[in-house]
Amino acid sequence: MATAIPKYTGIGLRNPWTSHIGAAPGLPSSNISAHTQYVIEAQMQPHESVRLRLEEGEMASLAPWAQRSVESRGRSRPEEPSPVRTEFQRDRDRVIHSNAFRRLKHKTQVFIAPTGEHYATRLTHALEVAQVGRTVARALKLNEDLVEAIALAHDLGHAPFGHAGQSALDQVHPGGFRHNEQSLRVVEVLEKEGVGLNLTWEVREGIRTHRKPRSSIAGVAVEPSSTLEAEVVKLADGIAYINHDIDDAVRAGVIDIDDLPDRSLHLLGRSRSDRIDRLVRDIIDTSADRPVVEMSPDVLDATDLLRSFLFENVYLSPAVKSEWSRAHHVVLQLYGHFCDVPDELPPAFRPAAADSLHQSVCDYIAGMTDQFALHTFQAVFVPKMWSL
Repeated sequence: MATAIPKYTGIGLRNPWTSHIGAAPGLPSSNISAHTQYVIEAQMQPHESVRLRLEEGEMASLAPWAQRSVESRGRSRPEEPSPVRTEFQRDRDRVIHSNAFRRLKHKTQVFIAPTGEHYATRLTHALEVAQVGRTVARALKLNEDLVEAIALAHDLGHAPFGHAGQSALDQVHPGGFRHNEQSLRVVEVLEKEGVGLNLTWEVREGIRTHRKPRSSIAGVAVEPSSTLEAEVVKLADGIAYINHDIDDAVRAGVIDIDDLPDRSLHLLGRSRSDRIDRLVRDIIDTSADRPVVEMSPDVLDATDLLRSFLFENVYLSPAVKSEWSRAHHVVLQLYGHFCDVPDELPPAFRPAAADSLHQSVCDYIAGMTDQFALHTFQAVFVPKMWSL
């Protein structure tokens, strides 16, 4: 069952205007006279008014249905606001500087531990999702910073070896394993030595709801997202991985570009850039001036057709499946070993109680990169050669 995110009734932050003019918390700056605002800012250092101006810009320029940072539901632990960043900009920066984000560069998408330098990784995928998402958000007058923060964090909980590692953990871990829930656990519990990143409710909710069913990239696997910005990330995620997985599969010789469904090629284009451009323009044209984020039926159908083709001819192909099985075995064996010998877990992952052993082992393995998992497997299961 998906983990529910506690909802907070207020942002838990000091209203920037209160100490100056006694305004009620949450009062937008548009209600303050230009003269009063000038006096306030004249008393500040230049950096002290940056966030205020950014928040004013959101109030003035975003669509009525966009999520403004000053209207956030807040953080589980209230904090003083940054003078130079909005709340969602702050979240984005925390994700970028996290250890889990750095590890994404050594976690694969489809092809396990590839030696080539041009294959997609979880890190390049997150960056592409953020790029596509920001383009859509900007055009639809939604909050780009919120989109970027969700996009960069959405896959922090992915296991090593892509879906092979996830499948192994789902098979052996009590209650199963879902990467969106593990990503939420990373930002809430595991980062910063168990304190978590203390992200805003909206970013955490977007992480939790981004997972999609097999049937469609526009489908709902958890529950509908509470913000349109989270819906942007869900579609941008599908757009990014469908297109870079096609490129990787062609590069690996698993498929040829002419193998792709004719209907999808005709409607979306033959090149990666043409397809992404077509999909982004369709979302903008279909969603403009409405409180929705969606594709037109024909374009969505052509996109889902490409996705189904990838499942049948790439993700489950014999060439990929053979390495998939080996990676699956590595994760299963590591999980069993650390459950049997918990003293070999790093100190930070040693459980405080017996009932948390399985979760501790899952957290440790899910955080591994592909190479680290292989090295650990070798250290645990492969005999060492004696030098005589």
